[in-house]
Amino acid sequence: MILNLSDLSGFKNGKILLVDKPWGWTSFEIIKKIKSYILSTTTKKENLKIGHTGTLDPFATGLLIVLTGKYTKKVNEIQNYKKVYTGIMKLGCETLSFDSETEEYNFSSVLHITPQLIKKTSKKFLGEINQSPPYFSALKKKGKRLYEYARKGIKIIPQSRRVKIYKFHILKIGIPYIKFFIECGKGTYIRSIAQDFGKALRSGAYILSLRRERIGNFSMNSSSIELNISKEFSCYLLD
Repeated sequence: MILNLSDLSGFKNGKILLVDKPWGWTSFEIIKKIKSYILSTTTKKENLKIGHTGTLDPFATGLLIVLTGKYTKKVNEIQNYKKVYTGIMKLGCETLSFDSETEEYNFSSVLHITPQLIKKTSKKFLGEINQSPPYFSALKKKGKRLYEYARKGIKIIPQSRRVKIYKFHILKIGIPYIKFFIECGKGTYIRSIAQDFGKALRSGAYILSLRRERIGNFSMNSSSIELNISKEFSCYLLD
């Protein structure tokens, strides 16, 4: 079922939208596109509160929860929900961004890495672990995002923090590639998991592809009402 927007008041009262974010888009660009479309359905000069519950990097795809109107007050609540990701990491090298956004460097051997070693190492990442966010991240220092410094060649080392990993399953191994499943808590950087995983294997690693599958009980299967907002991404209204 595809729904055309016509009633702005409903979005001011509060709606939950589930977006399947495509590769290459920033979370901000998605928000801007949705807000522009909703406001274009009225001839009056109106404003609309709108926000998301957790950034997805441009290279990542999958679930982005967008809240409108009064529901924007739920942002902090939803940010605390567990998140599920699937993805592919590449062993044997690193990148400055810990993902495919920057060039590979620091190449290392993978000849000593076996499926048994990979599975054994993954168990070390369960529970509460210390993690340092990537140099390329949306965290701020002196009013600027860390990725703004990083793109100028300035490495700001973020303070490490405790994050929680509930599940870490290795789904498929084809060295140097590993397909994985992770369920984690608030504030976890999957890119940092890959970086640290590579080091634990005495090699290197970065995230080649990443998809967010679920936030709490929300997934792209949670609703069947599609909003006709863009041909470039799918957006659904939660029933």
